[in-house]
Amino acid sequence: MSVIHGQNFLMVPGPTNVPDRVQRAMHRNSTDHRAPDFPEITHSVLKDLKKIFCTETGRAFVFSATGTGMWESGLTNCLNPGDTILTVRLGQFSLLWIDMMERLGFNPIVLDVEWGEGLPVDKIKAHLMADRAHKIKSLCVVQNETTVGVYTDIPAMRRVLDETRHPALLMVDGVSSIASLPFKMDAWGVDVSITGSQKGFMLPAGLGLLAASQKALKMSETSTYPRCFFSWRDMIVNNDVGYFPYTPSTPFLHGLREALDMLLEEGIENVWERHHRLATATRLAVKAWGLKPIAKKESEQSDAITAVLVPAGFDGQEIVATAYQKYNLSLGGGLMKVKGKVFRIGHIGDINELTLLGTLAGVEMTLRDVGIPVKLGSGVAAASEYLQSTGVPLRGLNGVQAKI
Repeated sequence: MSVIHGQNFLMVPGPTNVPDRVQRAMHRNSTDHRAPDFPEITHSVLKDLKKIFCTETGRAFVFSATGTGMWESGLTNCLNPGDTILTVRLGQFSLLWIDMMERLGFNPIVLDVEWGEGLPVDKIKAHLMADRAHKIKSLCVVQNETTVGVYTDIPAMRRVLDETRHPALLMVDGVSSIASLPFKMDAWGVDVSITGSQKGFMLPAGLGLLAASQKALKMSETSTYPRCFFSWRDMIVNNDVGYFPYTPSTPFLHGLREALDMLLEEGIENVWERHHRLATATRLAVKAWGLKPIAKKESEQSDAITAVLVPAGFDGQEIVATAYQKYNLSLGGGLMKVKGKVFRIGHIGDINELTLLGTLAGVEMTLRDVGIPVKLGSGVAAASEYLQSTGVPLRGLNGVQAKI
């Protein structure tokens, strides 16, 4: 077996790199989750989670689960069996959420768009206007569809609900956006915000994170849908006194505590700006290679992941395999409808300028390896020029600013 030196360049849109600080926080013996001082971490985590969701009036939850579990938790706590849901299928993850809705016995009205497009605002508004009996109980949309690197317009969803005076809940999958890209739960009128630990929160997969508005919490009190593990009521009763209704993952909670500290120390708006700079640099590199993202509108191109269209006659899966086997670089492959048609560069979580530039160098070599005629250094140069000219923030040593 050959020896591989250096670390794997994990540049998929999730799971993302886990910072040393978070790993050290998690590396501990099991602790008593019924101890008298355990409420300290429970209350602090739930309080600071609200800052990342950008909500003062909502309530945060932490489940030992994933984003998929939070899909189920949101649906089953707020809705009743057979309820109608308006939703959009624009990539694999919205497709899978719709599949869950159907399997759980809900009635989704599905609007399909070409993969690479965003939310069809006019069609959504037309369905809401036509629903005079208010049979639609929830509008469920994905904010950042990682299949195609599309970042959707959530404020527009609130506007159409308000303009049509429709009482449906606004439920948003923010699994690959919350803690990375702009997400403002209160300002945008989101009722259920869904995410997981393995993307912007810089943890391994294993925690489902959710925030519910007061409207959603009130609806959960009258929902007749059967639920147990994902019950908000059970969580609320126990969280209020600092505990959980079942055994939580204490190492994960300490890791989450450290990740929250990192996000809040940087400042959530600075986190958003860092992702935007790295994404812009990536898109400039893609342009320099003579390629383009699958996301059709520039305004909808994701700052968490860029899905790059592969030229005709080439296979995106070969690009992904070659990058991994030759350069220990993990890129995302195309999924379902776009399998083989794209490769995906993640620029989310614990990465910086040099992490990205190393990735772009590896992508350039890989493209040449599979026969795509790119000029070595072209993408790296374009990204470097942008990153250097926009000003890399000074990072002091032990609080002392570096001299330049």
